[in-house]
Amino acid sequence: MAVYFLNMKSFGRAGGSSAASAAAYRAGERIRDERTGRIYDHSERLDVLHKEIVLPSQFADEDMAWARDRSNLWNSAESAETRKNARVAREYLVALPVELSPPQRLELVRGFSQELSDRYGFAVDFAVHAPRDFPGSDPRNFHAHLLATTREVKLEGLAAKTTLEMRDGDRRKLGLPPVINELLHVRQRWAAVTNEALQQSHIAARIDHRSLEAQGIDREPRPHIPRAAFEMERHGYRSAVADRMRQEFEEREQVRRERAAGREDHVPSEPAVPEPAGKAPAAKPQSLEDIRREARENWLRLRQSQRQSQRQSQADSAPVVPRDRVRNDDLTR
Repeated sequence: MAVYFLNMKSFGRAGGSSAASAAAYRAGERIRDERTGRIYDHSERLDVLHKEIVLPSQFADEDMAWARDRSNLWNSAESAETRKNARVAREYLVALPVELSPPQRLELVRGFSQELSDRYGFAVDFAVHAPRDFPGSDPRNFHAHLLATTREVKLEGLAAKTTLEMRDGDRRKLGLPPVINELLHVRQRWAAVTNEALQQSHIAARIDHRSLEAQGIDREPRPHIPRAAFEMERHGYRSAVADRMRQEFEEREQVRRERAAGREDHVPSEPAVPEPAGKAPAAKPQSLEDIRREARENWLRLRQSQRQSQRQSQADSAPVVPRDRVRNDDLTR
């Protein structure tokens, strides 16, 4: 069934990230980072179903060849930053409904990318990936990477940072709400556009961006295995971190089940309805052990009654011996 997943992350120089590297990996291409001279070659990837660069709609009729060239776009993003801790790209990773056909999944991603590009003025380089083919992988894991610039796109090149990169103080000066509101908006919009696509395809499945608690679902969220641990297991190694996270999840689930069972045990019972006059009360259902115990007790009572009847019968049929005929040895035994 369709599941909701949207994860947002950023790539910055402080963490050693490179926009050229991120783009090459997601698009399955060979890109040279002109700033560092390093070459990132992922052209051997076979799971990239589609890749495309989306620009704001206002440039639909403009010659934006510089921005539609993947290598040039991301090298421009790198060269535009001078600070050693600069953020060079943002990514939106989304899970795609397996219920949709490949063309429908592509249109869903393309439409969402266009909405983001028009709202924030950045370029979106998206890639649709097929599920990985390795032991333990989920064959339903169709997903898309939406890699966005941190600067607005203009005719001549990248311009100022987008409003997403502003501090809340600077956003207030422009009459904008805190940036967390934008992140919540994106999460809600992904659920909305996905459900619209499912509805248009006459598919009953739906996704929900809200937490399990907000949806009224009493279930522990599945553990999110860190990438390093995930990669270890993917290559056949055991990860103590992943094992611990799964064990803690099972323990939380056990506590939740016991708590739910306790609530059921303490549900107030309905008041007893008196039986009509002259009608015997309904028999209480018995367990198998109760039936066995009752049968044994009945059998013992029957055996005791038979023994008493047998002794009484023997006593009644015994001959009466006159006292004067009783021998002395019988009296002294």
